[in-house]
Parts: sequence; structure tokens; C-alpha cells
Amino acid sequence: MSAVNPFTFSAAFITFFSVVGPPKVLLAFGGLAQVHPAGQLRTIALISSGAAVAVGIVAGGTAPWLLDVFHISTPALQLAGGVIFFLYAVGLVLGLHLGSDGPRQDAPDTASGVRELLMPYVVSPLAMTAVLIEAAARDGFGWRSTVVGAYVAVIALDLVCVLFLAALLRRAHHATIELFGRLLGLLLAAVGVDLFLDGLSELGVPGLDRH
Repeated sequence: MSAVNPFTFSAAFITFFSVVGPPKVLLAFGGLAQVHPAGQLRTIALISSGAAVAVGIVAGGTAPWLLDVFHISTPALQLAGGVIFFLYAVGLVLGLHLGSDGPRQDAPDTASGVRELLMPYVVSPLAMTAVLIEAAARDGFGWRSTVVGAYVAVIALDLVCVLFLAALLRRAHHATIELFGRLLGLLLAAVGVDLFLDGLSELGVPGLDRH
């Protein structure tokens, strides 16, 4: 995942739309819509989106210092993000709900719904990797605010889509959600591998010229 170039809001928006946009987020909420009532699903969407925005603001605003304090290089971040995202995607393919507390309860509550969204949405490995890399790609508060603004705009779009499509998600058959989840998992596993290869390329591994 290369740094946004040119450094514009639209380019940053497209980057975040591709890693945490509605096509991926709606599927995560689709599973919750099968077991949570409409009002509770809206509450979960609002809380998780607010948490995602807060995490994104902190990560984007402090990216250079975070990477410096923990002595993390961009390639190392890409490698770690790729591995974590790949493992999550494999879980989707195999029908495993990584990060959850086990089988869903008969009467799931708001807290359980938010917990299920921690990995794919609130602290999405791919999204957080993108935020840190893009925010640290250029010095200056102006650019970091542009990156954070683009990320927040995508989260807001996700929230609007979930709220408007909640009824449709609830009517979708569980088997359909599972089918699309496993298909998306296969695609996301490839994204995780690609991110990992980008990290190796940045480290100068021979035969991995990705540019």
C-alpha cells in the first residue's frame, strides 16, 4: 500500500473507501442484522462508528510520533497489518468469527454487537495501517488533518449506508450473508498478502519490485 500521491483529500478518500468502505462494512453489519433488532442495530452502528472515528483521529493525528516512539518502520507496519488482516480474512473464509466471545447469545445485547465489530470495523487492521502510513507520509498538521478528514468522511458514509439499509440487511437470508462473507474473505486474504508483499518490497527483498 503506497502513500497517497498526489497528497489530496480525494486521493486519501479513495484509499480509505477501498479498505473500509460500505462494500466491506455492510457485510459485517449484515451478520449482526440477523440477530439484533433494528433499534439495537442503529445503536451499535452509532457507537462503533463513533469509536472508529475516535481511533482514526488519534492514530492519524499522532502517526509520526507513534511510529517513532515504538521504533516502527513503514515496512514493519505493512508486514504486521498484512499478517493480521490475512488471519482475519482466513477466519471469514472458514466461517470463524475471530475476536468474538464465542457463539452468539439468544438475546444479544449492544455491547456484544460492538465487540463483534472491533476487528473488522472499529480497529480494522488494514484501515489503521492505511491511516498510520498515509498520515506519516508527509510532515505537517495540514496533511495529517487531510488524512483524518478523509477517513472520517468514509466512516460517515458507512454509517449512513448502514442506517438506510438496516431493514434490507435484516431481511437478507443468513445463508446469503455467509456466502458473501466467505467470498469477501477470499478477496481480503489476497489484499492481506498484497500488503505483506509491499512490506517485503519496501525492505528491498529481491524479486519483489512492486512499483
